[in-house]
Amino acid sequence: MTGVEQHDETSSVAQCAAWVLPSLLAFSILLLFLPTPVGMTPAAHRLLSIAVLMAGLWVTQAIPLAATSLLPLAMFPLFGIQTADETSKAFVEDVLFLYIGGMILALGIERWNLHRRIALNIVSLVGVSPRKLVLGFGVAAFGLSMWISNTATTMLMLPIGLAMLKILDDHDRENMDAAAGVRRSGPLAVPLLLILAYASSLGGMATLVGSPTNSVAVGLYRSELPPDAPNVYFSQWFLCCAPISLFYFGIVWYVLVRKLPSASSSDQDLAAALRQRLNSLGPMTKPEFRMLILFSIAAVLWVTREPMELGKVKLFAGWYSFYADTFVVLSDYLGAPASARQIFQGNGKAIISDATVAIAMASLLFILPSGTRDARQRSLPLMDWKTAHRLPWDMILLFGGGFALASGFKATQLDKWLGAAMQSPLQDVPGWLVVAILCLGLIMLTELTSNVATVNAVIPTVLALAGSLHMDPRLLFVPATLACSCGFMLPVGTPPNAIVFSTGRIPAREMVVQGLWLNLIGVPILTAGTYLLIRPIMGIQ
Repeated sequence: MTGVEQHDETSSVAQCAAWVLPSLLAFSILLLFLPTPVGMTPAAHRLLSIAVLMAGLWVTQAIPLAATSLLPLAMFPLFGIQTADETSKAFVEDVLFLYIGGMILALGIERWNLHRRIALNIVSLVGVSPRKLVLGFGVAAFGLSMWISNTATTMLMLPIGLAMLKILDDHDRENMDAAAGVRRSGPLAVPLLLILAYASSLGGMATLVGSPTNSVAVGLYRSELPPDAPNVYFSQWFLCCAPISLFYFGIVWYVLVRKLPSASSSDQDLAAALRQRLNSLGPMTKPEFRMLILFSIAAVLWVTREPMELGKVKLFAGWYSFYADTFVVLSDYLGAPASARQIFQGNGKAIISDATVAIAMASLLFILPSGTRDARQRSLPLMDWKTAHRLPWDMILLFGGGFALASGFKATQLDKWLGAAMQSPLQDVPGWLVVAILCLGLIMLTELTSNVATVNAVIPTVLALAGSLHMDPRLLFVPATLACSCGFMLPVGTPPNAIVFSTGRIPAREMVVQGLWLNLIGVPILTAGTYLLIRPIMGIQ
């Protein structure tokens, strides 16, 4: 983006904020002074005006998302909703540290270029014919975005994809408009670039650390519901959501490549260019190998922490129970008091979480040597704070703002009031149709709003709606969360969409048409996945 374009974009944002912000403030103040609705407490009424203001600011981004997320720290105590101490504590949930730990691991992978090696190997393994090339880039983006952010995945894969397209441009003179001097998108450009964006979003749906949207939603679920409510584990989420996102990816790939030929005249040149890029990386370095081992251990620990069951079949017991038994035996052997032995007995699930694994493995990165040395011959660790400081702190604050807002909903019982208000029109609607309507609405909404902001604003109401309809909240909030990652139609839908659209090789109409079909296809996929996978795997009655 040029300096002139940046200036124009900044000016347009400033002009938008000039009228959006006063309008939102005026509407929120008007809502505050309206009579309190029947059945709503005065504190809930005040919170509703704040929630509308925050949702409006999140959607329009009239001020930065992180700045909006800080509003509860000031407004909740001032408006008598919660004390400053209660509000600040609500900003921190253990799932926040799952995201932080996962991001540090991802930064470690990026620091030593392990992600580039993984991506190039996957693409070269699949093949270079047009359909296989799109599949290879899609599989690489899907796999990487399960563990690192979808934005970082797209930024990594885009230069590799553009290099492949450049080779095609050299062979296809028709990609240059002689009259206008403007390059047209070749037949492979649109599907190849779109698969990078779409696969990055779909891969992030598969794990709790793949997308902040998932982490925020699970954190809201845990903070909104009572302590004895069924938890959602990494292994459960992966076992039910990974197949859904993988099937969705297969449909996306087919839709994008259905008009492409199975082979082209430039396949050999593409294969040679790919080998050259892979060979330029050289053999795997010590830091790459050690980072791969550590990350693999973290992934295994996440997946195997709790028992994994498929229906009535237990796939494995989970290492947590073994760890708890070992702790009790060691406590008895060392003569520890009874209170020490009881830590893991009956209450163990609250002691160790997926965040524990994330932070433990992330901390090891700062301790373990990378096998390389700096100019002064000092051993370098796998991670340093200069690299870790690149954590997306604005996104972390956005997490906290959503948790605080959810805490306010629960404290004032605004969630129950909203759930009761939505209960009447959906009372006699079948459960599958409720899921489908919810997914359709959120898929279209997230085309215009930030995915995480949408989750923050909507999930508390979704959880309350589930309670009013006497449905297990997981039956609604899990597909609703997945739907928030399915914005494929507009460049503003997700950062990956904007990144690939900025190349200038994707016609806007092409993205809208392709994305609209994929959005609509997502509704039956998510609805069917809810009842075929999410419901049995999570043991929902």
